[in-house]
Amino acid sequence: MEEWTIETWKEKAETHELTAFYLYTPFCGTCMVASKMMEVVEALLPQIPMGKANLNYLEEFAFEQQIESVPCLIITKNGKVYEKVYAFKSVQNLYEKLTL
Repeated sequence: MEEWTIETWKEKAETHELTAFYLYTPFCGTCMVASKMMEVVEALLPQIPMGKANLNYLEEFAFEQQIESVPCLIITKNGKVYEKVYAFKSVQNLYEKLTL
């Protein structure tokens, strides 16, 4: 999964019907598991732009978006934040959330 800047995320959200922006921190064990799940989902849904970012470097963004914890998946629909997923549960759960 490609690392995105906030600007990249905004551009993708504005130009695509649906996007997924995965936020993580490198020393978070749950994030490591979630990263593997996101790799599978990305392979299953190549038509949906998906990116990731290390939240340690995005303090202002985390505050603006009211990110509660990591891992966090921000799903945008038609340029707006549609949902924030904190409980990744399973690949199937993520797949279903992204196939609205």
